[in-house]
Amino acid sequence: MREKRLGQQTIALKNPPGIAAAASVVGPKEGDGPLKSDFDFISEDAYFGEKTWEKAESAMLKQAFALCCDKAKLPPSSLDYIFSGDLLNQCVGSSYAMRESNVPFFGLFGACSTMSEALSLAAMVIDGGYADACAATASSHFCSAERQFRLPLEYGGQRSPTAQWTVTGAGCVILKAGGPAPYVTHVTTGKIVDAGITDVNNMGAAMAPAAYDTLRAHFADTGRAPDFYDAIATGDLGNLGQDILRELFSRDGVDLGLGYTDCGVLIYSGTAQDTHAGGSGCGCSASVLSGHLLKGMLEGRWPRLLFCATGALMSPVTSQQGESIPGICHAVALDVNPGN
Repeated sequence: MREKRLGQQTIALKNPPGIAAAASVVGPKEGDGPLKSDFDFISEDAYFGEKTWEKAESAMLKQAFALCCDKAKLPPSSLDYIFSGDLLNQCVGSSYAMRESNVPFFGLFGACSTMSEALSLAAMVIDGGYADACAATASSHFCSAERQFRLPLEYGGQRSPTAQWTVTGAGCVILKAGGPAPYVTHVTTGKIVDAGITDVNNMGAAMAPAAYDTLRAHFADTGRAPDFYDAIATGDLGNLGQDILRELFSRDGVDLGLGYTDCGVLIYSGTAQDTHAGGSGCGCSASVLSGHLLKGMLEGRWPRLLFCATGALMSPVTSQQGESIPGICHAVALDVNPGN
């Protein structure tokens, strides 16, 4: 019954689903960054025509979903499931965005790891024969996240050098049985890893040990080394977390190589845009994957990609109570030519 399992944490999909389409929608700050040409839509208005930040996030996610369906030439009614999540309480960004879709819906919370969690579950459902087409999507909004997790924007609080900037962005991927490329070939589900970090302004340090744990499991389960992949993209460790991950692997004598990067590092021009340690939020890895990374795969820049979104599983209440910050990371292997 476990013929698809490789080791303790990884599955190899026997019928790898392909990515029929992907779409990304971002806000003005993200549109001023280095990846601006890779996004499908850049809003000039962080409100996205709405009256509140929370409504703006739902509108942004709804737009990414609609764009993805259009690009895949699939009406929402043809989808079997939607897997979606965000950073807001009860995942209201996703539930309000999808409430008119009339598609069976799974609301997810994996913090910033939500996009890889959604991709993992969608791929497993299709590979298992329970669905033909599924949408995996996630979003975040700088202002809605600040309101929920930190301080009101009007407060103008000082941000520490290790703090990251929550991305205003959404990404959507539609997976389909049988293709087209690229295909989801392997899924490594992460474990909760708590390194004892309590500083909510240092998410990179809190999440890097979880990324290390999942990547190490993936390499052990599959027998692959980092250089098997043309690109390995974590998200969203930012500049500090990226350095910590490299250091953790260097202690094992493993070099992640030049192909390793992080979505939180890619999306902003750090010093020029004053984002300190880089980007974060569900929408960071979702929009970078749906725009920049998948575009690069189809253009032949990196035919094999290991996408590893990371999340900090904390809440404002647990932080105020002095709890440490648990981390999680899920890895999804994508391949343009899985038979080769």
